[in-house]
Amino acid sequence: MPAMARGFRNRCPHCGEGRLFGRFLKVRPDCEACGMEFHHHRADDLPPYLVIFVVGHIVGLGVLESEMRLDLPFWFQMTVWPALALVASLLLLQPTKGAVVGLQYALGMHGFAAIRRAGAGPAGAPAEHETEMRHGGRTDGRNGGSGRP
Repeated sequence: MPAMARGFRNRCPHCGEGRLFGRFLKVRPDCEACGMEFHHHRADDLPPYLVIFVVGHIVGLGVLESEMRLDLPFWFQMTVWPALALVASLLLLQPTKGAVVGLQYALGMHGFAAIRRAGAGPAGAPAEHETEMRHGGRTDGRNGGSGRP
């Protein structure tokens, strides 16, 4: 998804030009290039979980492999692996949060759906046909013949 890639690179998921972050993990209220509003995103908890999952697997594999194949001193392992985990986590946290904001934009989650329906969506996207899924139902009035609203 292009919006996720733009977010991963700290760019606006809509235009790809403006910066997504004002500070390290603080998403800007809007894009400085196209004016897309970001204040309604909900990317607070998922990025750290994803980073912990990825870094934990990489560092954990490194710890296990070095313990089985190499004879490294204990002090070395207790210095290198936590430092590597800290640096990798700090390097991945902002791009991961940007990708999650881009995913929310691409899927029309939270406030992004209303903005895209209003015509601020990406060029060529049929904004009038987009729907937002809530509790398993469509919000555009077409419910597939079911009795549910």
